[in-house]
Amino acid sequence: MAVRKQVASRRRQEILQDLLLAGDVSVNELAEQLGVSATTVRRSLRALEEQGLLRRRHGGAVPIESSLYEHFRYDADFQERDQLYADEKRRIGLAASEHVKDGDIVALSAGTTTTQIARALKLHKDVTIVTNALNIAMEFARSTTLRVLLTGGYVSGGWFSVLGPTSLETIADTEIDITFVGVDGIEPKSGLTANHPDEADVNAAMIRQARRKVVVADHSKLGRTADAFVCPLHAVDLIITDTGATDEALAPFRSKKISIQQA
Repeated sequence: MAVRKQVASRRRQEILQDLLLAGDVSVNELAEQLGVSATTVRRSLRALEEQGLLRRRHGGAVPIESSLYEHFRYDADFQERDQLYADEKRRIGLAASEHVKDGDIVALSAGTTTTQIARALKLHKDVTIVTNALNIAMEFARSTTLRVLLTGGYVSGGWFSVLGPTSLETIADTEIDITFVGVDGIEPKSGLTANHPDEADVNAAMIRQARRKVVVADHSKLGRTADAFVCPLHAVDLIITDTGATDEALAPFRSKKISIQQA
């Protein structure tokens, strides 16, 4: 019986990983890939849905979304940002989650790429999430194995950010094992930059408090400089980007001895 439970658990993890990478999964494709019957796949999908980890639909499943997003479903600007490099961000999110160990305290800044990390972290246990993003906190609303510390502050427009002095104080009082920050630009001389000063302040605070500091950025952010300075490039340990980043784009970062991972 214990062996059967372990096999079922591994199968569900594989299904979730496929879902995180692809954005949706098919019963028939999963059955062929996993070497099990469609009935077994449906049973796994039902169990994952009951845990709040996905939503079943005819013939397969899709990621579950917080009701927080409903207000933005017909917002063209939101939808454009949400879908921009969506596949790349899903791959980055899954790769980033592999750097997290059970028991870690993990900081996630606001953003579309860090939201994908949050979704991938649902595969972990006994992890504490520190975030200034309302939507990321809501991603874990039904979790019984992860804890969330949402920083205080005022709610900003854009990507569900909570900003200001209260947010900074919460972060300063927290010991963080690993921080993942999204950026609007990253460039060897300009370092990490964001579009808004308050957002930059929160990201910088998360980096200062962390033992390990990771930037997650799709290839379009490389070589760009936004308005607000976050921190110099040498303050981070690793950049996780996607395979769309060319050798030419990565060369200036490698010359600074910055570790780079492509997903």
